[in-house]
Parts: sequence; C-alpha cells; structure tokens
Amino acid sequence: MILAVAAKLIALATIAGALGAHLLQSKLPASQLQVYDTAVRYHFFHALGLLGIGLAAQYRPSRLLHVAAAMVLAGVLCFSGSLYLLSFGINGGFPVLVGLVTPLGGVLLIAGWFTFAWGVWRR
Repeated sequence: MILAVAAKLIALATIAGALGAHLLQSKLPASQLQVYDTAVRYHFFHALGLLGIGLAAQYRPSRLLHVAAAMVLAGVLCFSGSLYLLSFGINGGFPVLVGLVTPLGGVLLIAGWFTFAWGVWRR
C-alpha cells in the first residue's frame, strides 16, 4: 500500500510541476509562483522518499516503517498542501490557520524521517 500511495503522490507532483511550468507562469505573481515551486519541490522529494520507505517496508516489514510512511504522507499533505493553497491565495479567510499548518507539516516530515531511521536501525 505504501508503494501505491507513493506512486500516486509522484504522479500528482508531476502534474503539479507541469501545471506550474506551463500554465501558472503567466497567471501567478512571482512571489506566489515561488511558494508554488517550493510546494512542488517538497512534494516530489518526499514522495520519492516515501517510495523508499515502501521498498524498505517490503524488504523488512515493521510497524515503525508504516508509522513513518503515515507521518511522511501527512507531512506532504500539510506542508505542500498548505503551500499550494497559499500560492493561490486560498486561505478560507484564515491565513494564520493555513500558515500554521505549513510548519506542522514540516514537523511531521522530520518526525517521519526520524521514525524511519529508528525503524531501520532497530532491524
């Protein structure tokens, strides 16, 4: 399941990157486009990393690796997702709340990678 989720995240990151490169260049101001590019970059990196977690989980099944995968997925959704929303100026009238989700996503990503490290270390 981790591999399937990673593959879907990679496909979505590819679509988001193409959208940014071909459609949004002329639609978004430079500052918002920079936020969008950051979202795509982190989305890609961590989706590829999730692919690695999935491969490791197949090779050495571990509850910690599944927890790590869930944390990385949640981190991508919170971090990149909030940046995507902010780049389009979508904050539902709650810019502070959306702005707080971004660092929460970063913490989830870091915690997920430390959990992954702990999971493979223990094996």
